[in-house]
Amino acid sequence: MTIQQRPEPTGLFDIRYAAFLETVAHLRRPLHRYCARMTGSVLDGEDVMQETLFEVYRKIDQLDDPRALRPWLFRTAHNRCIDFLRNRKTRQRAEASFAVDEIVLPIEPAGQGADRAIERLVIHLPPKERACILLKDVFDHSLEEIADLVGSTVGGVKAALSRGRGKLAALPSHAITRPEPLQDPKLSTLLDRYVELFNRHDWDGVRALASADAQLRVSDCFRGPLSESIYFVEYEKGKANWTMAIGTFDDEIVLLVLHRGEDGWKPAYPVRIEATGGTINRISDYYACPWLIGAALAVAVVRPH
Repeated sequence: MTIQQRPEPTGLFDIRYAAFLETVAHLRRPLHRYCARMTGSVLDGEDVMQETLFEVYRKIDQLDDPRALRPWLFRTAHNRCIDFLRNRKTRQRAEASFAVDEIVLPIEPAGQGADRAIERLVIHLPPKERACILLKDVFDHSLEEIADLVGSTVGGVKAALSRGRGKLAALPSHAITRPEPLQDPKLSTLLDRYVELFNRHDWDGVRALASADAQLRVSDCFRGPLSESIYFVEYEKGKANWTMAIGTFDDEIVLLVLHRGEDGWKPAYPVRIEATGGTINRISDYYACPWLIGAALAVAVVRPH
């Protein structure tokens, strides 16, 4: 008998998906950490993790042993990350600084301890070596577990670890330098207008900036057409406690939602706007992901509210 998969969540997510997210809540931070290091972006890592959760949720009835949930999530996340990196534009950006012919391997491989700096340097490695370093030196998986997760053998994992550690040890000190966020004049103008209208609560004006088929993703809550959402209503409810500004999130220009506390306004989470020809075609709101601010290397307000 064929096991029927649950439908992929669309629109306002139902109570069953919310219950699933609660079940995997303790795995969200390490899973995101892995995806972010594999993709080279905290926000792309969150997007990949969201897709991973969708995929596993659809097939959750096939899980016989609850202990298998963590490896299943990591295996699915790994495969999603590899698919992400195979995209030509993404691969060119994520691995622009990696060139195997320019790296001389030391005689002895680097030690196994991987601190935060090493964790962030793995983006300079090819995907398999990157995954093996992360899973072994950051997440402390066994060689057998890693082989299963990345679809290799124990011998293959050992070889990837040796190559990867050697390349990390040979990286020049300037390899940790991050590029300046790219400036797109059209997007910059659009974001300025978006923030102005949003902070005035001119929702009709904000909608006019988006295409008729613009898509919205609010992490853990909604995925579908912006026109079918209650997105702006939710912001209206808490209007006294938030404001929006243009900022930087690592090497990307984003919108930052600021929450007011005892020490004034502070960034709470990013909102990513994607546009074509000066018109918004996608909004990704990460309000349900409090770990993102701490996971980023740098978050700053560029143009205040």
